[in-house]
Amino acid sequence: MSGEIDPKIVGWEAQYNNRALVPDHPDVMRRWRETAEVARAAHPPLEIAYGRGPREVMDLFDAGPGAPVAVFLHGGYWQALDKGWFSGIAPALAVHGVSLAIPSYDLCPDVRLGTILRQVRVAVETVRERTGVRPVVFGHSAGGHMAACMLSEGRASAAVAISGVFDLAPLIPTSLNKALDLDDREAAALSPIHWPVPNGSTPGGTVLDCIVGADESAEFLRQSRMMANHWGGQGVDTRYEALSGLNHFTVLDPLFDPESGMVKRLTGLARAAV
Repeated sequence: MSGEIDPKIVGWEAQYNNRALVPDHPDVMRRWRETAEVARAAHPPLEIAYGRGPREVMDLFDAGPGAPVAVFLHGGYWQALDKGWFSGIAPALAVHGVSLAIPSYDLCPDVRLGTILRQVRVAVETVRERTGVRPVVFGHSAGGHMAACMLSEGRASAAVAISGVFDLAPLIPTSLNKALDLDDREAAALSPIHWPVPNGSTPGGTVLDCIVGADESAEFLRQSRMMANHWGGQGVDTRYEALSGLNHFTVLDPLFDPESGMVKRLTGLARAAV
């Protein structure tokens, strides 16, 4: 009947609108900002331009000559946040002698998602050229999507996707797509679930961890499980883990603890790449 709301559209909105799902997300994000400011004051990063635009810059928290390196790709549904929010991740990795690069990138709707992916490619390649090795790439939400893309393209030694979105099609009918402006064709083309799996003939690594908070929506749990199963069935060394008691925002909490399993996993992967 004309004027009725499609219940499937309502369902997608509820499943993917994480800020609505987690009412106290401003408190969590405030902690991100506070820890970032402390980290930057204690050990100011080196800012490296990887392009000509004002957001085509990254912070490098250098753990010393020859240190293994990881690249963190921030979330925000490709339309919010920047590198400065996540400096607080660096100290936990530095404890283990791992350098951390955090790039910013342009945001939708000012640019299209494909442009953001091109920028991230250049950022990751800039790190590789500087260090001589392919870095471990990890990211949260939109960053998890892009981390998987970098692994597919052979640009990463391994990837850890935290609460990633690997199939973009469900975002099309949601309010999130107002800025993204995805149609069916573009969503399919930019979804790593449809991309070639990394294999022995591909430069780079073949390890993909799909990590998600156990308290996230059923769709985020499904996306990570689906990606791990799909690539794992084609020979990629995948791991799926739902972290108990954590939601889409607090799922990053382990990254601030140098003794957490997530940090130890990342540092192990980074060392293996050197």
